[in-house]
Amino acid sequence: MNSRAFGIFAVIMVQVLYGLNYTFAKNVMNENYVKPFGFVVLRVIGAAALFWLLSLFLKSEKIEKKDFISIFAAAVFGVGLNMLFFLKGLEYTTPIHASVITTITPIVILILSAIFLSEKLTKLKIIGVFLGFCGGVLLTAFGESTRVGDNVALGNTFIFLNAISYSIYVILVKKLTAKYHPFTFIKWMFLFGIVLVLPFGYAQATEIEWNTFSPYIWFSVAFVVVGATFGTYFFNPISIRLLKASTVGVSIYLQPVFAGLFALLMGADSIDAVKIMAMCLIFAGVFLVTKKSKASV
Repeated sequence: MNSRAFGIFAVIMVQVLYGLNYTFAKNVMNENYVKPFGFVVLRVIGAAALFWLLSLFLKSEKIEKKDFISIFAAAVFGVGLNMLFFLKGLEYTTPIHASVITTITPIVILILSAIFLSEKLTKLKIIGVFLGFCGGVLLTAFGESTRVGDNVALGNTFIFLNAISYSIYVILVKKLTAKYHPFTFIKWMFLFGIVLVLPFGYAQATEIEWNTFSPYIWFSVAFVVVGATFGTYFFNPISIRLLKASTVGVSIYLQPVFAGLFALLMGADSIDAVKIMAMCLIFAGVFLVTKKSKASV
């Protein structure tokens, strides 16, 4: 498998894990087993422990002192703000709404990468982003919540802020991966992340009643920590290193598809012609943006 193919594989794995994450995380919070900020603490501490454990088996690489500032900034936007806004937003909105709103991310990344990374805006990328965005808009109509206590408008706002934060993170990490192997700095990013999220989620984390967890809740929490946190942050820097930032960004259009299909398998949604059309638009958008052109990867 060549580097570009592995990059595509990695970026798809990220979106699959994130797509399943919406349903698992929402279920845990809906039943009040773990509150949002407490969940963030579990995610960050769990992933940090796994990345530091993994680092014991990898070749060490020295980080220049000045680059720790960039790593801390990546922790602020990619771990702290990103996760806090995401899980708090997901508490109030629906999985489909949340996954669809993240489709704003490629547009932000495309703009930021053109400004800060000097990536060329080709016609294929612009058309791809437009098609994917149209597919996301179609799916939005099927994301209404019937659960008492949801505040979709507030939740959507938090998810939107999450998308902005994640976009900034992708740009910061793109610069870091150009200088270091992803696993050199990501363990430090999560260590900084613990310091950032503890003030917000420590109290909620200590309130968790572990003895009340059913096997399904244990699995859901484990999936969110190991799969949707460690797994996504394992694959994401690899994809960012091997592909253009804008290519990684547009892959987020796959999230509503995977989130919707999983909800369908769980009996929480239905399929119809409009949803099929939306998914086709999203896949077409991803194809156009990831389509290799001359002098690009």
